[in-house]
Amino acid sequence: MLGIVDYGAGNLRSVQKALEAIGESAVVSGDAGVLNGCDKLILPGVGSFGAGMAQLRATGLDAYVSERVKDTKILGICLGMQFLLEKSFEDGEFCGLGLVKGSVVRFTEGKIPQIGWNEVFDLKTPLFEGIGEGTRFYFVHGYRAECSDAFVAAKTDYYVRYPSAVHAGNAYGVQFHPEKSGEAGLRLLKNFCRM
Repeated sequence: MLGIVDYGAGNLRSVQKALEAIGESAVVSGDAGVLNGCDKLILPGVGSFGAGMAQLRATGLDAYVSERVKDTKILGICLGMQFLLEKSFEDGEFCGLGLVKGSVVRFTEGKIPQIGWNEVFDLKTPLFEGIGEGTRFYFVHGYRAECSDAFVAAKTDYYVRYPSAVHAGNAYGVQFHPEKSGEAGLRLLKNFCRM
């Protein structure tokens, strides 16, 4: 059973439907008691970093995720990935969960936000098993991760080369939306479930 963390923001149902499409059971919940029964957690997210983190903290799920990641694999998707980092400079400066060393910064070139399909490469971690270099995933974001190569699980070019996936310990994150990325996205979710 997978737990999709519901803190009041994020495309929860589309993630749940993608998991169902690959034969996985998933529950959407903001109740720690329910999430405790899940083998792995997914932290989705859409919107702005500051508002999203405020909601995560208001529910107490920030502390919950930080504790569970000690012995549970967690996948952050889009804004959920950005939450894994130490801080964001989106409309101010806000602290993240600090599970991955690095920051979230704004794109300074090109059309912002990046919307559409883009390639991922330099693939690392079992998340990308069976997924070829240059595979395209679906992105929607105006801010990006900035961290050392030690925490980078994949890269993408959009006017600048940036980490499109990160990893530290049991914390994994992807900037793109696997639930909207067709067969490649479903493969990534399946890989996460089997890790």
